[in-house]
Amino acid sequence: MSDSLRDRLRALPDFPHDVPIFDPTRAPASAEDLFLEWLDEALHFGVHQPHACTLSTAGPTGHVTARTLILKDLSEGQWVFAGARSTRKGIDLAANPYAALTFYWPQRGRQVRVTGEVEELPSEVAAADWAARPAVTEPHNHDWAAWALQPSEVEFWQARADRQHVRHWYPAR
Repeated sequence: MSDSLRDRLRALPDFPHDVPIFDPTRAPASAEDLFLEWLDEALHFGVHQPHACTLSTAGPTGHVTARTLILKDLSEGQWVFAGARSTRKGIDLAANPYAALTFYWPQRGRQVRVTGEVEELPSEVAAADWAARPAVTEPHNHDWAAWALQPSEVEFWQARADRQHVRHWYPAR
């Protein structure tokens, strides 16, 4: 890396000074409850698409890929997302059913990382998700799948202006 680029990168603005204070000792007992609190707060503060997250997978060769998608549901500890089986995401999950979802809300200085095993949900779930998409022109998409990530760990990360960031983990239940 060149010195000029390094200097430019170091000079970029950091997190806002008014990021929330997070005390892990006051966190709810479940990761889902804390996530919903943080999601509601992100919505309240005008964060655009707070349900968007990065899905990271590793396929049959072990190469890691990542892409942004939308969280479809959070129910009974399962973090649900959808997509086409024929895409890199679907191929990776068929070969290696483990993944990570990362939510990042820079305006609030917050990140949530969810890692664990992924299972494909019944076709009825995928069909209902497909039908609910805006501007659907085909009534069915047999390539469309819905997956549920069952966390082995959920990490919450809160930035601090002094860079003494706060992390809080929930292990698998």
